[in-house]
Amino acid sequence: MNLKSNEPFWLLKNGLINSYPSLKSNEECDVLIIGGGITGSLIAHQMVNDGYHTILVDKREIGNGSTSATTSMLQYEIDVPLFELIDKIGEKGAVQSYEACSQAIDTIDQISKRIKSDAGFKRKKSLYFASKKKDVAWLKKEFEARKKAGFKVKWLSAEQILEQFGFENTYGGILSGQGGSIDAFQFAHELLMYNTKKGLKIFDKTEVLKVEYHKGFNIAVMESGFHIKAKKIIYCVGYESKDLLKENFVNLKSTYAVVSEIENDRFKSIDSLLVWNTDDPYLYMRTTDDGRLLIGGGDEDFYGAEKRDSLLDKKEKEIIKALQKIKPDYHFYTDFVWAGTFGETKDGLPYIGEHKKFRNSYFVLGFGGNGITFSVTGMEMASLFMKNKKHPLSRYFKFGR
Repeated sequence: MNLKSNEPFWLLKNGLINSYPSLKSNEECDVLIIGGGITGSLIAHQMVNDGYHTILVDKREIGNGSTSATTSMLQYEIDVPLFELIDKIGEKGAVQSYEACSQAIDTIDQISKRIKSDAGFKRKKSLYFASKKKDVAWLKKEFEARKKAGFKVKWLSAEQILEQFGFENTYGGILSGQGGSIDAFQFAHELLMYNTKKGLKIFDKTEVLKVEYHKGFNIAVMESGFHIKAKKIIYCVGYESKDLLKENFVNLKSTYAVVSEIENDRFKSIDSLLVWNTDDPYLYMRTTDDGRLLIGGGDEDFYGAEKRDSLLDKKEKEIIKALQKIKPDYHFYTDFVWAGTFGETKDGLPYIGEHKKFRNSYFVLGFGGNGITFSVTGMEMASLFMKNKKHPLSRYFKFGR
């Protein structure tokens, strides 16, 4: 009997990697990081590396928020095409944003090697194909914009896509040389384990109830009554920032994913490839390091976890139907299906920097399909912020832009 799980694949694949104590005493530090997902773990890695006494807290168990539900496709391509982003924010900012995401993939590669990660980081190419004939014109415009900006891209015809990857019913697409994939849930745990040996303190199941602002420091009071005094607070809370910041800066979306049974020999033609298309919402897929095919899509506005999860069966059918359009002879055997929530911004860019209502604090909020690569850029930015230095992308990632 094939029993499908509605729990995120990464949670079940990895099990309980590590757990940490809750806060049971008052603490003091240079930097308090709120949020123990992939973003918080990356920022903690940077802060510890920079020599700051750092504490990280999460109201859940580590990594059990969006990090457990991510498909972990590492792309330099942002949800807003480059030619559109140029129209929105100018050529300089748009190209720099794309370049930052590209450099972030290299950085993840370097960090993975440094900490001897087993999270399955793999470099991959990326195929962005036209699913409708009418999409070809603007996709070719996107190809030219990326080529002009210096990105390693190649235009493939429908016949070339069929020959190289076995996908039918496409109308051509962009093949990019830069991309990757990883198990972000495991990677987050590995980063935190690595840094606890260097002095990082971690408290899970520890929820911040309120923050008291003082000159030169903050005091974060926990639900338990204990507190942490910190010179700086860095919020890495993802879409839950909507509960903190009342302005309308991000739209919450539900996304869905399915993972196949292990079939090592079925996916060799795309084992080193990320795939996504021009549908709205777009279909995206990748292989996993244990021989499965992971497919996501079916994004909808988020109206609550109960409604989101009630659509799992319907979305599974939609996603598999979309797969059958390009792989009509392939029968997909589902092992896991789950839903997650993410944030979508008007320009596809993250929010990284200060907020006027939160003193002695920074936010690193990597939204959209590039949450992980934006968070890597956030490492560099947060490092500069702590030294009272500016980053060239700050003006494009700031609140109120």
